[in-house]
Amino acid sequence: MTAAQAASASYPVSGFFDEAFSPQTELRPAYRELLEGLDPLDLARVQGQVQTRLREDGVEFGPEGMRSAFVVDAVPRIITAEEWRLLAAGLSQRVRALQLFLADIYSRQEILASGVMRRSILDGAPHYEPVAAGFGTPVVADLAGPDLVRDASGFRVLEDNLRFPSGPTFALAARRAVAEQWPAGPRPVPAEGAFDLLGEMLRGRAPDGRADAAVAILSEGPDSAAWFEHQSLASRLGIEVVTAEQLEVSRGELVTRTDLEPRRIDVLYNRSNTDRITRSGNDLTPLGELLIEPLRSGKLVCVNSFGTGIADDKAVHCYTGAMIRFYLGEEPLLDTPDSLDLGDPEQADQAMGQLDRLVIKPRWALGGQDIVIGPKASAKELERARQAVRSNPGRYVAQEMIGLSTHPTLIGDRLEPRHIDLRPYVITSEGEQTVLPLALTRFARAAGNLVVSSTQGGG
Repeated sequence: MTAAQAASASYPVSGFFDEAFSPQTELRPAYRELLEGLDPLDLARVQGQVQTRLREDGVEFGPEGMRSAFVVDAVPRIITAEEWRLLAAGLSQRVRALQLFLADIYSRQEILASGVMRRSILDGAPHYEPVAAGFGTPVVADLAGPDLVRDASGFRVLEDNLRFPSGPTFALAARRAVAEQWPAGPRPVPAEGAFDLLGEMLRGRAPDGRADAAVAILSEGPDSAAWFEHQSLASRLGIEVVTAEQLEVSRGELVTRTDLEPRRIDVLYNRSNTDRITRSGNDLTPLGELLIEPLRSGKLVCVNSFGTGIADDKAVHCYTGAMIRFYLGEEPLLDTPDSLDLGDPEQADQAMGQLDRLVIKPRWALGGQDIVIGPKASAKELERARQAVRSNPGRYVAQEMIGLSTHPTLIGDRLEPRHIDLRPYVITSEGEQTVLPLALTRFARAAGNLVVSSTQGGG
């Protein structure tokens, strides 16, 4: 018996769609060459070498004092060229519609006037920032990082992540570390060009098309959980990382005083934890007070624009299919889970009778925080969720339960299924969408766990 046959024979059937194995634990065609290459490999050794390479490259996640090695499973995920082609078409369509939504919601609000989306959806939405309509440049989501999951029916979009999608340098580091350990199997598409495209997009956003655009990444510095990525991006793109404390406005322009002489910044790629320019009541945040003058005058562009967060709102997400039909006159190429906006009384009534079959999410939570997975929740947890929804239905959405696909994952010296998602990256430059040639697959470390976010302990 070969190692691949042994792996197939011992691989547990999870009841979920598995990326590599059929329900009869037969290898799917895309994985056959890869996993038949198991024979000469010591799986535990391979996993150790992957983590060693990541440590040597300084790939870490977490804020200073809590930083740890970025955990990567050593079994590569395979997405075929045809699957990627279909995903790219669906993602481009989706981001194109979201850009039109942002342009509309900060101007004529035709989607609200038409009744396609309830007008009250903006009430209390923290990431709807009307002040952004007065900026010198449009509100644009230059980089999107949608979270996709797959079940037996195909890929679906769980979230759109337009504020500050993280992970492209983690994806590249993981790909390199893993690919070195697998002499057999299909080779990945070269990914380095992704950063050339990202750099071109950033420089292309300069005010007035300025050819000598000065670009900087705004970060919390070492206190940021993604500090490795900020440094890595800056190095790859030939730009600098700055903190808010290093910035000031001089003669209407944003300048940095990291050197003796102030230097102008034309494009600020915001990767800080401050994703709003206003507080509730439209008072400016400290960062907003710093940036508002050059933003209004058009002398500064932020990537992604402040105000894009309204398109990340989980209640807005409920309407993305309708949004594509409204703005593009097309049917969605990528589905979203069936979702209910609980701020709409009819949809709330529909949800309340079946909370035990739904996933309840706060509209504005990140990283899987405070979600209640109905089929896995206790009676007490369901009752708490019911009371929370009744007291403030507009703060919640409900989605159908999606059985996230599983992927063979090295646990010790054997393969076991773990739930996964997929985060690709889409840039918008001069109105055109491009899907970058890399993506990050995250996995739940614990068996049966459906939350795969890195901030919630996923790898």
